[in-house]
Amino acid sequence: MSRALRNSPLVNPETRKMVQKIAREMNYRVDRSASGLRSQQSKTIALLLFEDPTTDTSQINSFFLPMLGHITRYAATLGYDVLISFQQLSDDWISQYLASNRADGIILLGYGDYRLISSKLNKLQDEGAHFIIFGATTPELEGHAVGGQNQKGGELATGHLIGLGRYKIAFFGEASDDCPEFKMRYQGFCDALSAAGLPVREDLYIESKNDETSGFEATTKLLESGVEFDAIFAATDLIAFGVLKCLRKSGVRVPSDVSVVGYDDLPAASYFSPSLTTVRQDTQLAAQTLVDNLLKRINGNPVESCLLPISLIVRGSCGGRKP
Repeated sequence: MSRALRNSPLVNPETRKMVQKIAREMNYRVDRSASGLRSQQSKTIALLLFEDPTTDTSQINSFFLPMLGHITRYAATLGYDVLISFQQLSDDWISQYLASNRADGIILLGYGDYRLISSKLNKLQDEGAHFIIFGATTPELEGHAVGGQNQKGGELATGHLIGLGRYKIAFFGEASDDCPEFKMRYQGFCDALSAAGLPVREDLYIESKNDETSGFEATTKLLESGVEFDAIFAATDLIAFGVLKCLRKSGVRVPSDVSVVGYDDLPAASYFSPSLTTVRQDTQLAAQTLVDNLLKRINGNPVESCLLPISLIVRGSCGGRKP
């Protein structure tokens, strides 16, 4: 009977329809907990979020909020519940979910300082744990990562600014092994400058954390330095929001004096004044890919890490001038 209710191909189609009809008439439902005991699966995915500093009390990077909704809805269509929690940095913070059968696999959104978490992820990979992480598509996590085309995104944003006649472009972000996504965006930035015959200048690189305050402070530092600049490529929209606020407060006109490009296309990007030109990451496609790849791992199927396509969304923060 249980096979028929689960649409098992081992049951004759006519028998399956008859059993399901009787079950509906008797208002019978499969006990998922009991079913999980037999299959050794909980039919639950754990979605673990990294706590980020935010301007509100959510402690969730706003980039992940739409992805969270997409993951929950898509998993539900596949018959999976989603257990949402914040990540814990104890030695067994992932293993406890898997060993206790609380979840069949884990999706990780955010990671903070990558060097602090990489050894734990490598250990889990060696143990054959079922997990997928968004963003950190490093070679050692092959088959366990989904991310965007960060290097291409950096090239796209910077190339657009160069095409507008902006040749003194600053980069705000953190191009280090701690932040592999930012590092790839910076590499794309450098590649675009080199392709245009422009120098990569250390005085136009300012390390910034992923929040508005850091963007504001980086802009203040650049303005006070006296270094000439005509554009800023911010590694995230959150940094770019701080940039726009500081430039407006300082009387710098955007985009006539300085063009600004962000990254992620957060919902607020289109409502800023001026609206923010940014590199869009498709959060719905990312959510579906994360779930699909995790279920492949759970079911023992081969999985490859993948880079999802990006696109440039041009808005009011970019304006050109004649070279």
